[in-house]
Amino acid sequence: MAVPEAKTTGLVNVLVVDDHEASADAMAELLAAEGYSSYTARDAESGLTVIDEEAVDVVIADLVLPGVDGIDFLMMVKERWPEVPVIILTGYGSIESAVEATKRGAYEYLTKPVDFDKLSVVVSKAFERRSIEIENRRLRAELYDRYSFDRIIGKSKPMREIYEIISRIAPTDANVLIAGESGTGKELIADAIHYNSRRRDKPFVKINCAALAEGVLESELFGHEKGAFTGAIKRHRGVFEQADGGTLFLDEISEIPLPTQVKLLRVLQDGVFRRVGGDADLSADVRVVAATNVDLAELAGEKRFREDLYYRLKVVTIRVPPLRDRTEDIPLLVDAFIKEFAEKNKLDVKGVSDEALWLLRV
Repeated sequence: MAVPEAKTTGLVNVLVVDDHEASADAMAELLAAEGYSSYTARDAESGLTVIDEEAVDVVIADLVLPGVDGIDFLMMVKERWPEVPVIILTGYGSIESAVEATKRGAYEYLTKPVDFDKLSVVVSKAFERRSIEIENRRLRAELYDRYSFDRIIGKSKPMREIYEIISRIAPTDANVLIAGESGTGKELIADAIHYNSRRRDKPFVKINCAALAEGVLESELFGHEKGAFTGAIKRHRGVFEQADGGTLFLDEISEIPLPTQVKLLRVLQDGVFRRVGGDADLSADVRVVAATNVDLAELAGEKRFREDLYYRLKVVTIRVPPLRDRTEDIPLLVDAFIKEFAEKNKLDVKGVSDEALWLLRV
């Protein structure tokens, strides 16, 4: 192993694994001149030792190595340090093997003789990709450890503020109104509230108020007695009974008809309701988390939503910003969606190009 003389910042460690000494040293010297801490190794075994000892950030490895070849070396690196990008070097006659290496996890391949300008660009992008992956992993670990919000993705200021609100109000029994456009993740926030509350081991029941007709919605909310209406062949427990002791998530709360809103208000005020067709008061200990994609205050002003119900629901309000207002979260979301898609479909998809990310953010 040789370490070129220092024109380095020490910030980024790059390892060149190549049994051709002159080639390896030339690349190492170029990288040192570019400000990297550069190392060389002549074979796979020495390369693994360097990665382990020097916390290498990027690896450049020849496809043809003595003993263990470049693809086997690649597999060893990806198994032990999956976040470390590996750039494969190959002669023109072995491009097919280099393509196979990229399928097995290589970040990129370059042909020999190496174009030093291209090498510098590829190393820079490889390190940038590694940094993103490490930051994503750190962020997820931080969110899970601190809040157990592992399904909510985002590190922007608006999202950090939401995490803080959730961490403060989740342990309480306060009703919560989550406001935001469709697709902003309101249900995920409801999940985080419930699973970080003292009710986490109790039922968590969800209902979409816009998906049911007025009569059906009332029955789903409060239940019904046998014979209450045509087709009511047996008693039915509504979601308030089902969620007793736990949390009830009412999605699209604005779609609840005014007559049903009166009955919902009674439950929120007194914890008491009646099944449809019943004459006995029932009670339930339920925390309500509601979501809306419209302005309930505006609806209340237009008398299309009960103002007293609105104030009962909005003990705490969480406003979820649209993605256009937190574009710095796009790379994290893209990375998460690609990994989920790849795992689900058993595909080797690494990510998207920098150009694609740029287009998504503009």
